[in-house]
Amino acid sequence: MAKRTAIIDIGSNSARLVIFEKTSRYGFHLICEQKSKVRLGEGAYHKEGYLQAPAIKRAFLTLKSFQETINKYQARKTLCIATSALRDAPNRALFITYIQKELGLNIRVIDGKQEATYGAIAAYNLLPITEGITIDIGGGSSDLTLIQKGKVLESHSLDLGTVRIKELFSSDKSISKEAQSYIQEALKRLPSHFKHAIAIGIGGTARTLSKGIMKRSDYPLDKLHAFTYSVDEHREYLEAIPRGSVKNLKAFSLKKNRYDTIREGTLIFNALMSHLGTQEVVTSSVGVREGVFLETLLHDDKHTFPKTLNPSIVSILDRFKPQITIDKKRKMKLLIGKKLYTALQTSINDNMKYEKELNYALKLSAIGKTLTIYKAHQHAFYIAMQELNYDFTHKEMVLISLLLRMHGKELLHKPLFQQYKTLLPEKQSLLWLSFIYTLTVFLHSASNAAKIDFSFKHNTLTIHSDKPLYLTKEKIKSLEKPMDFTIVVEDADTLPSCEGLGI
Repeated sequence: MAKRTAIIDIGSNSARLVIFEKTSRYGFHLICEQKSKVRLGEGAYHKEGYLQAPAIKRAFLTLKSFQETINKYQARKTLCIATSALRDAPNRALFITYIQKELGLNIRVIDGKQEATYGAIAAYNLLPITEGITIDIGGGSSDLTLIQKGKVLESHSLDLGTVRIKELFSSDKSISKEAQSYIQEALKRLPSHFKHAIAIGIGGTARTLSKGIMKRSDYPLDKLHAFTYSVDEHREYLEAIPRGSVKNLKAFSLKKNRYDTIREGTLIFNALMSHLGTQEVVTSSVGVREGVFLETLLHDDKHTFPKTLNPSIVSILDRFKPQITIDKKRKMKLLIGKKLYTALQTSINDNMKYEKELNYALKLSAIGKTLTIYKAHQHAFYIAMQELNYDFTHKEMVLISLLLRMHGKELLHKPLFQQYKTLLPEKQSLLWLSFIYTLTVFLHSASNAAKIDFSFKHNTLTIHSDKPLYLTKEKIKSLEKPMDFTIVVEDADTLPSCEGLGI
């Protein structure tokens, strides 16, 4: 697979370009993203689906600009797909030939089920979910996929799109009652068993609504991907949006660039959630474009990342290369952390609940030194907060990042704890995790491949080492503890003979 791959997605409302860069076999990251509201489907639904001249002109200029960007980034592979507006258009062959002749760009028109499948591939690989129904509302269609046990079970595509509903049923003041009947008629195409309590919201409508909910609820983390909310808690908000006029949208904390189709999109979204039995929505910042990329990247893995691998962790370690990158040394650090966490269970008593987050924090503990050794723990925190995007819940993202922020004497950075308190474990649990993380980093950095074990009895933590731990002893003396107990180090700290030195 090419190191840099460009994906162009031509929808009914928007055209998007993304460029991914591979960093290793499973590592990748987004290096460019561009979007244009080409409104390719504009005017088509009153003209038997035929693409209209103004829309074709906008699409051509957008694709030409995209190509210039692709050349600038030196992407070696370009995949261009088109969805509802183009697949519905009787003059699509003329448009495709025109673009190929003038720009040398090959457009692949995908059907609704393939579009839904691509969204699902992105969702189950890059979100912390194993089941649910993806909902991707576009300009011309709504594409849905049922995921169970991390696999695509079945997909459906309905002729329910924001531009389609707007052109057929809307004015600036209201959406006509016929729109609801039209939507309900389309929903009859879904089989009776196609239901799930979890919906994965893909696409502009779902993301816009999630942003509005986050803003109105003063959500502490500014990250859309994996944001989750209860439908019942926000039902009044969701149902009010389609009822008003465009002018009234200011009251809903929505971005202005979404005013043109958000009422129609929310009307469709509400109807789908009601029909599917949705109780909880998981927001996805990935979709069709990531699915197209992953189809190629994971071709030999049945379109699924290995279970023991997290793509964000791989990407971070690839790009922010810690000085100690040898797998054996990294495994030793994880082993020390696990032994310490296990030994302290008599006091913590949490059944190693946060072992995954602790392991990931230990894997990433040296990434801040890539920028500079000074305040490396702060750099590590900011890197993790920005880059821990895939296959993590928000609670996991924040906990891992906050552990990376820990350094030296104190176990808790109070301003950050207060800011993200609603997403973090209770304070005492966090203090224990911070202590385990910090002591593990201390021991690993000064252990010189020592065999280290722990015991915790009679309120005393004993550290056993077959090699000297002199530097660690100094740090332990000033390290804050989550409760009052004694730390004893039993190591092989022996001095050579001082004979002949006059002492």
